[in-house]
Amino acid sequence: MANRISLNPTSYHGAGAISEVVTEINNNGFKKAFVASDPDLVKFGVTAKVTDLLDKAGIPFELYSNIKPNPTIENVQTGVEAFKKSGADCIVAIGGGSSMDTSKAIGIIITNPEFEDVRSLEGVAPTKNPCVPIIAVPTTAGTAAEVTINYVITDVEKERKFVCVDTHDMPIVAIVDPEMMSSMPKGLTAATGMDALTHAIEGYTTKAAWEMTDMFHLEAIRLISENLRDAVDNKQSGREGMALGQYIAGMGFSNVGLGIDHAMAHTLSAHYDTPHGVACAMFLPISMEFNREYTGERLREVARAMGVKGVDEMSQDEYRDAAIAAVKKLSEDVGIPKTLDKIKEEDLDQLATDALNDACYPGNPREATKEQVIEMFRMLMV
Repeated sequence: MANRISLNPTSYHGAGAISEVVTEINNNGFKKAFVASDPDLVKFGVTAKVTDLLDKAGIPFELYSNIKPNPTIENVQTGVEAFKKSGADCIVAIGGGSSMDTSKAIGIIITNPEFEDVRSLEGVAPTKNPCVPIIAVPTTAGTAAEVTINYVITDVEKERKFVCVDTHDMPIVAIVDPEMMSSMPKGLTAATGMDALTHAIEGYTTKAAWEMTDMFHLEAIRLISENLRDAVDNKQSGREGMALGQYIAGMGFSNVGLGIDHAMAHTLSAHYDTPHGVACAMFLPISMEFNREYTGERLREVARAMGVKGVDEMSQDEYRDAAIAAVKKLSEDVGIPKTLDKIKEEDLDQLATDALNDACYPGNPREATKEQVIEMFRMLMV
């Protein structure tokens, strides 16, 4: 079977890269931008770092900000209507995963209107046309949504999140400027950074992993392990390292999938609105422990990439323990909680069912029973 890699046609990296938004709009001949960004980024002037450039260049735009964390079907559908009225011919997505995911869904439905119910996009939908061209400007270092073919939408009515996988939603340009991430508070920096680490470790141990994605994931693990603590302390070098590390992780996992950590994390977010990165981080050592006997020598390389010394002299059990311990230490150092008091015993059966039905679960290297998944959720209970 052939291995496929889908990436952005163009990406820019480094401080000051946002100036290339204007370059790309002009070079592509776009006439008007639909700027999708969440309300807090608008309120605190982060979105304006880009829209001011559009104003200065005389590029008209329409701002859409009905986007919440864990974006909903309603956020997408009102966005579709707003795009139709705007007369725009491209989308500039500014934000974290929520803005990016909403933009992808809007862009896909505009060019594939038969999917306007949104729910029918779950899984690998048979869309026929590339989405509206998206220029993606991340403001968090975690989701890597700017370089992935995935997006996640929340079905509020059914209390579940669903994953959509579609090569037609890849942004045509990613602009990864660490200066756009400098306003992230400590907690968000930690949570999104641990989401990126989860992407890299799950992507490296997933069933579909292969040599090219291994290269991306191991380098991402190294960069994240070296830079997340400094990024949480808002050091410029840490911000730069995390901006690159999370993007490289996205280059990998987008093409091979994830595993049970993300399946359970999506479920927590859907039921309790838990921030996605926090949910991923809490489950990471738990899922690594669950999968350890199904990872061969891979956790040795995870430990090595995380800076653990002497892994070649360790037994298999020792280096697996060392990798899990390194993840726990990083989580602790950046302030990730270990428990979630919202989880109720009576919810566990539904949580486990939803996790096992999540599109990320099939990539997990080990099959899980509902009882095993319930036990993993129970490990987060106070």
